[in-house]
Amino acid sequence: MATHETDYDPLTPVASGRRLLTGRDSFALWFSLGIGLLVLQAGSFLVPALSLPQALGAILCGSLIGVLLLGAAGVMGTDTGLATMAGIRPALGVRGSALPAALNVVQLVGWGAFEILVMGDAANQLAKSAFGFEAPAFWTVLFGALATALAVLGPLSFVRRFLRDWGIWLVLAASLWLTYALLASHDLAKLFARPATGGMGFGAGVDLAAAMPMSWLPLIADYSRFGRSPGATFRGSALGYFVANVWFLGLGATYALASGGEASIAVTLATAGAGLALLMILLDETDNAFADIHSAGVSTGTLLRLPVRTLALGFGALCTVLALLTPLGQYQDFLLLIGSVFAPLFGVVLADHFVVRKRRILADEIDRRGGAYWFTGGLRLTGLGAWLAGVAVYQLMSRAFPEIGATLPSLVAAGTLFVALNVRGLRGA
Repeated sequence: MATHETDYDPLTPVASGRRLLTGRDSFALWFSLGIGLLVLQAGSFLVPALSLPQALGAILCGSLIGVLLLGAAGVMGTDTGLATMAGIRPALGVRGSALPAALNVVQLVGWGAFEILVMGDAANQLAKSAFGFEAPAFWTVLFGALATALAVLGPLSFVRRFLRDWGIWLVLAASLWLTYALLASHDLAKLFARPATGGMGFGAGVDLAAAMPMSWLPLIADYSRFGRSPGATFRGSALGYFVANVWFLGLGATYALASGGEASIAVTLATAGAGLALLMILLDETDNAFADIHSAGVSTGTLLRLPVRTLALGFGALCTVLALLTPLGQYQDFLLLIGSVFAPLFGVVLADHFVVRKRRILADEIDRRGGAYWFTGGLRLTGLGAWLAGVAVYQLMSRAFPEIGATLPSLVAAGTLFVALNVRGLRGA
């Protein structure tokens, strides 16, 4: 029996014969992952604090910055053939990578449950609006089962059997219909003329827009490791996510401004003649939960050496149970806190891969005790120190200068410090 792609060891580079994802595949995957209810909802946070022209400007700037970083992280996966949490070992050390891997599992389980909960709630709103039927638990279990099945199938099956053949067209049709419903129902000139109310700076808007693609940094190499070439991976993933992020953040901001922000995006769309498009977006939203569940299995596989397919099945069940039992408000702030550690982490990781190691890696040493990436007792102190300094910058910026944003400053600070420490001859310290 042929080995299933999700059973590949995350610590072993994907063989060249299994690197089947083209640039078109990468575009389809990341365009699809960039579309969803959560992106629409994030766009709604920009207004009316910013005017619509300011919000769209922030979306363009932030999206460009975010997707360039996302594409670079994707190139890492194609360069090495390793999963994300394996590829960070040269930057932090074999043992030093265990903490971010564990944190990644926690945040992925939380976000997987969050996605399933959002999908179940939106489907329930649709059923209530159309048929007067309410069964939130049923929809939660249904979407949890669907996302888990996709995660067990793995990225190659998902992209090549679902997205490339027909899924991408479903997503595109839904996006076009949402846009048409907006343009047909509202006077954009009046919306553009509304002044900002204040409360959010332009920099914070850029930070929010950039945070959407950057939230995928800990996951992208789990999929780009199956890419055929680094150039195609970069172009496909960056362009796909850029188009989706700009489109849906912009739609979210415009719909929120038009509706006065009095209801959630799901309720707004369900009552604005866009119910069919919302249903198609819901079906597509399962790919976000799929990515969370699959990558939770991959990250755990770097720690426990268990088959990713089995781990994905378990994490899918766990996410579904959490979505059924845990009110969203109890863990949303915790998830955002955990997420704050990954921006500075990837400042270090990207600086290490592209600047310090110049895209070279000794894959055979990635898990060897006493090997090239063992450093000091399994820890690369310069990498860990720069990461922690970046986390401190994030916390400082988010508290003292919230109008500027914290994601990008912390990433740049951590990466710059890491390079400076290594330039000064402290490699391996």
